[in-house]
Amino acid sequence: MTVVLNSRDDFSLENFRRVTVGGESVEIGPEGRATMEEGRANFMALLNSDRTQFIYGVTSNFGPRAKMTIPPEEQGKHARAHGGRGSWGRGFGGGYLDERVVRGIIFARLSNFVAGNSKARPVVADQLAALLDGPLPKVPLDGEVGAGEVLPMAHVLKDFDRGNLEEGEGNPLSNGSPCSAALGADAALQARHRLEHAEQILALSVEAFRAPLDDYDESLEDLFGDEGDAAALRALRGHLRGASTDDRRHDDVPASYRVIGRLLGQVHRAVAALEDVARISLRSVTDNPVYVLPDESHPFGRAFSTGGYHNAMVCPALGALTAAWADLALLLERHLAALSTPAVSRLPGRANVGFFRLVSDFAEEARAAAMPTLLPAAVNDAQDDVSSPVFSAYRRQVRGAECIDGLLGMLAAEASQALFVTGRQPAAPLADILLEVRAVFPPLEGDRPRHLRDEAATLARALARSAVSGSSAFGDVTPPPAGPSPDSAPGAERAGVA
Repeated sequence: MTVVLNSRDDFSLENFRRVTVGGESVEIGPEGRATMEEGRANFMALLNSDRTQFIYGVTSNFGPRAKMTIPPEEQGKHARAHGGRGSWGRGFGGGYLDERVVRGIIFARLSNFVAGNSKARPVVADQLAALLDGPLPKVPLDGEVGAGEVLPMAHVLKDFDRGNLEEGEGNPLSNGSPCSAALGADAALQARHRLEHAEQILALSVEAFRAPLDDYDESLEDLFGDEGDAAALRALRGHLRGASTDDRRHDDVPASYRVIGRLLGQVHRAVAALEDVARISLRSVTDNPVYVLPDESHPFGRAFSTGGYHNAMVCPALGALTAAWADLALLLERHLAALSTPAVSRLPGRANVGFFRLVSDFAEEARAAAMPTLLPAAVNDAQDDVSSPVFSAYRRQVRGAECIDGLLGMLAAEASQALFVTGRQPAAPLADILLEVRAVFPPLEGDRPRHLRDEAATLARALARSAVSGSSAFGDVTPPPAGPSPDSAPGAERAGVA
C-alpha cells in the first residue's frame, strides 16, 4: 500500500501510523504536485524580481553568517553546496531513534512541500519520499540540542543527494520542526494502546482483589463531569461486563482500587492532549524562511524568516503524559502491594501470590522521568540562544512508558495468580488477556523451578511490542525455558525492559 499526499489534510495520525508502523511508502499525488509547481513558479518570480532582497539561506548565508550576502550569480551554486547542511550533524551516546520514528520524521517533513510553501520542485519531494525505501540512517537520540532541528535532520538527510538542488530548495529539507511532530505522534500512538493495556490489567486486578464495582458506576460520568474520567469509567465497565457481584469486598478496600477511574482519567486527558498536538504539528508548515503564496497585496508572494523551527507544543504535552505515567506507576505498585499482602487481599497466605515482593523500582524511575523538561539553559552562540527540549522530553516519556510496561507485566501475572489459587474466572471480556498473560507467565504451582524474572521481562516486552503495533494480542512470544535460575527464588525477581 502507498499513502498518497495531496494536501496538508493527508498528514493525519492514521497516515503517520501507516508509514511508520505499517511500513507503507509515500507518493506525492497530482494535486500536491500541481500546488508545488505553482508555488515554485511564484517563488522564482519573486526571487527574480530582485535577487538582492534578503531571503535567508537563498540570497544570504546560514546561521551566524546570515549577514553575508550571496551574489545573484552565485545563488544557484550556493544552493547545491549548502542545501541541507549535512556536515553539521553530530550526536552523543544514548542510543538511536527507532527506524519507525525516522520514517515519521521524513513523512512529517513533506507537509511543507505539498502545501506549496517549501519553494521546492516536486522532484525534490520525490527524492525525500524515496528515503523511506531505505536503508534508513541512524539518528542519535541524545546530543541534538539546538535552536531548531537542523542537527537531527542532518542525520536524516545523510544520504540525500543535494547535487541537483536549486535556489531555495535546501532550507525546506533541514529547517523547521518535523522531528517534534514525529516524536509527538509516535508517543501519542503508543500511549493510546498502552492506556488500553492499563485499563484491561487494572480491571483484571479488580477481579483478583474482588473490589466493589460501585466505583465505576455509569452515573459517575455525569457527576464527575469530565470526558477523560467518563472514558476511563466506560472502559472499566466494558472490561468488567458480567462480572460476578458475589463475594465482593465492601470494607477495608484500599484507595488505589477506589480511584482507578480518576487516575485513568488523568491518563486519558494527557493522551488526548498529545494526540491533538500531534495532529496539529504533523500538518503544520514550519519552513524558515517560509514562502507565502501571492495575494492582492503581494503579487509574487512573500518569503520571510520565522521561528517555525521551534515547536513549543510537543514538549509540554510529552511532559504531561510522562507525569501521568508516573502517577499510574504508583497506582500499579499499590495494587501489587495489596494483592501480595494476605491481610489486605484475604488471599491464601501461602499461595505464591506475592512473588514480586515489591522489589521493583519502576515507580521511582517513572517519577524521576517525570521531572519537568524545560528550555535548555545552554547558549551555543549569540544567535542560537534558545534551544529545543523535545528530544529530552521524548526520551523521558519513553522511560516512563517502559516503567509502565514493567509494572503492568508484574500486575497481570500477580492478578492471574490470585485468580488461579482461588479457582475463579474473571469477567468474560477479560478472558482473552488472561490467556495471553498465562501463555507467557503460567500460574505457579508445585515446586518446579521457574525463571520468574525472565518471564516477567518477556511479558513486559510483549506489552511494549503490542503498544507499538496496536495489536490487541501480545504477538508471537516464546516463554523462557523452565529450569533452575539464580533468580527463581520468590522475592528475587525484577521485571526488566529490554
